[in-house]
Amino acid sequence: MAAETETRIVVCGAAGRMGREVVRAVSEAGDMRLVAAVDPQQTGADAGTLAGIGPLDVLLEADLEQALERAQPEVLIDFTAPNSVMENVRAALKRSISPVVGTTGLTPAHIAEIGRVARIQSTGAFVAPNFAIGAVLIMQFATQAARFLPDVEIVEMHHPNKKDSPSGTALLAAQRIAQARKEAQVIPEPPPANLIETAAGARGARSLHTGDIPIHSVRLPGLVAHHEILFGGPGQLLTLRHDSTDRRSFMPGVLLAVRKVRSLDGLVVGLENLLYMPSPGVPPVFI
Repeated sequence: MAAETETRIVVCGAAGRMGREVVRAVSEAGDMRLVAAVDPQQTGADAGTLAGIGPLDVLLEADLEQALERAQPEVLIDFTAPNSVMENVRAALKRSISPVVGTTGLTPAHIAEIGRVARIQSTGAFVAPNFAIGAVLIMQFATQAARFLPDVEIVEMHHPNKKDSPSGTALLAAQRIAQARKEAQVIPEPPPANLIETAAGARGARSLHTGDIPIHSVRLPGLVAHHEILFGGPGQLLTLRHDSTDRRSFMPGVLLAVRKVRSLDGLVVGLENLLYMPSPGVPPVFI
C-alpha cells in the first residue's frame, strides 16, 4: 500500500532518454509514486522496463488527458519537446496539477502564460532550463564575474538530437550576465563591425533574448550537456565550465522541484530559487 505522504507523479516524455531517467529517479524516491507515464512512442510498454529497472505496472499511454483523469496525479514532470510542452502544461494546470518543466525552447510568451494560469488556478508551477546543480552554480558565479569582467561569450555543447538552439541554460545565463553588467554599470567592448550574428540559434548569435552576449552552439555525437562561459580582460581569461556527462546529473534537481512545487505560490523559474534560502524578509522570485 502506498504511503500517505507519497506524491503522485505523471511523467510526460517517459520513453525519451531524460524521461527514462526521471522514471528511474521517481521510482527510487521513497516519497514519490509514478502513477502514469505518457509518450506517443512505445505506447503500451512498461515504463519501468523501458527505464531498465524492471516492471512498475505503469504502461505508457498516448493520451495525456485520459491519463490525468484516470491517475489523478499531483505533479506532472515534462521532458518532451517545444511543440508539445505547452499543451501538456495547460492540461495539468486546468486540473490544478503542478507542472515541473525541464523541456527547453519555451518563449517569454509561454512563460508568461504559465505564470498567469498558475496564479488563476492557485497552483504551484516550476520551470528550469537546467536541473543540474553545477549548471545553476556557474550561472551564479558568472553574475559575480560579469561585474568586473564585462567582456564575455558563451559556448554551449549538446547531443545532436537537442531540438532547440541556443540552449535554455545558455540563454538564461546570458540574460543574467547582461543584468549584472547593467546593475554594475560596466560596458563591454563593442563587437567586430562585420560580425554575422542575425540567425536565431546560430554560432555567435546575439539578440534581445541573449542580452547581446554571443552564444555559440555545438551539436555533436558524444556530448550530453556542456556549458562554458568565457570572460576576457587585458592579459587574462576567466573560464567557468560545467559538464553533464550523464543524465543522472539532472535528477537531484528534478526531485527537489517535485518536493517543493506544490508549496509554491504561482510560477517559479530557475532552480536557484529552490536551492538558495532567501534572506530574512526577502521572498524568492515569483513570476
